Amino acid sequence: MTILKRKISVIGLGYVGLPVAIAFAEAGFNVVGFDTNTNRIKELTNAYDKTFEVENERLDNPNIAYTDNADDIRRANFHIITVPTPITNTNEPDISYLITASQTVGKRLKAGDLVVYESTVYPGCTEEFCVPIIEKYSNKTYKKDFNCAYSPERVNPGDNKHTISKIKKILAISAPKNIKHKVKLVYKQISKKLILTNSIESAETAKVIENIQRDLNIAFINDILIFSDKMNYNFDEIIRLASSKWNFLKFKPGLVGGHCLPVDPHYLNYVAKLNKIKLKTLLAGRDVNNSMQEFVL
Repeated sequence: MTILKRKISVIGLGYVGLPVAIAFAEAGFNVVGFDTNTNRIKELTNAYDKTFEVENERLDNPNIAYTDNADDIRRANFHIITVPTPITNTNEPDISYLITASQTVGKRLKAGDLVVYESTVYPGCTEEFCVPIIEKYSNKTYKKDFNCAYSPERVNPGDNKHTISKIKKILAISAPKNIKHKVKLVYKQISKKLILTNSIESAETAKVIENIQRDLNIAFINDILIFSDKMNYNFDEIIRLASSKWNFLKFKPGLVGGHCLPVDPHYLNYVAKLNKIKLKTLLAGRDVNNSMQEFVL
């Protein structure tokens, strides 16, 4: 099978999934863009993206079909899951969208199909939780009838500089060499900077710590801002002077929101608690950054 004969389905057309679907369509692939939100499908069919992640003129592409009919996924043999993964009111991973997406694909999976998860997940989630769902609903066996990979998204909403084609993209797959080659060739059509690994767990963990590191660094600088304010010190001058040292990391204080930074520490903490591991710094930044709203007001 030639690369462009791979028919791709993208499940979830939000700020992550839509750019992925469009990138593959523009690379010449036949793409099925699926979302359960009927209004979203109508908007995209009419070449309008309310998230403003993709220019409207790019949506009208003959290589992509937008649909809310899950059975259209059957036309594809390469499935990419890009659904939201928020947290619950008790700060635990909310994987309800992930469960539904895995069931949806599983019911329509064919022998030889490939499934790639791009949603942010806790370490171990892809192979220990999602794969068994696909196996159950497809009545097929992982690494025998189908294979899975993990390629975490690195999209910043509203960021037109760090797009898929310009950033380094992790691709993790534990499979025979010929299967790895197929997945790699498909992703190389939209990303020239692939970082490959055999370990899906390592890629899952790397994804969450990318954001946790940033969350902690911003929390530290927020603490210094609060300290300077209470002491009537000149925060800007303090940072100017500290920045003169070669290894000082210059972060800016402020509110920390969005889809990733407030969420990812809780995903890693979930696994740590399950394994009775206490990570002492992991959630420290959350307390500081959650308090910044009150400080700013």
